[in-house]
Amino acid sequence: MKTYLPKVNLDQRKWHVIDADGAILGRLAVQVADILRGKNKPVYTAHLDAGDFVVVINADKVRLTGKKETDKYFMSYSGWKGGEKFTSVAQVRAKDAGRLITHAVRGMVPKNRLGRVLMTKLKVYKGGEHPHSAQQPATLAPSK
Repeated sequence: MKTYLPKVNLDQRKWHVIDADGAILGRLAVQVADILRGKNKPVYTAHLDAGDFVVVINADKVRLTGKKETDKYFMSYSGWKGGEKFTSVAQVRAKDAGRLITHAVRGMVPKNRLGRVLMTKLKVYKGGEHPHSAQQPATLAPSK
């Protein structure tokens, strides 16, 4: 008995557009991560890249529940003693709103080479316009 492994056809990758206006960040990130990995397809295989491209627009209008806008912090560390830097969600949103979505999705994909390849298929834009209209992306509604 042989195990069936699907052939990943790069020509059959689709493009999806998700409007993040009013969507909750965590729920949006789960939906995006599933599409990037290919979990919505019948040929899903955990160690293969069978997912599609995802374009997220209106990243600056994504919503967070509770008091996360002021109480949640992102930490970065320089490697030096005392080199911790804390940034609130409001500061991240003001500087680069796409980083909120990218950070949330990055935490939901594998932490290996496959995850790094998957993240190259995510395109996040602050406004309502994107330069990928030539790929004829299909519009998806974010889960509420």
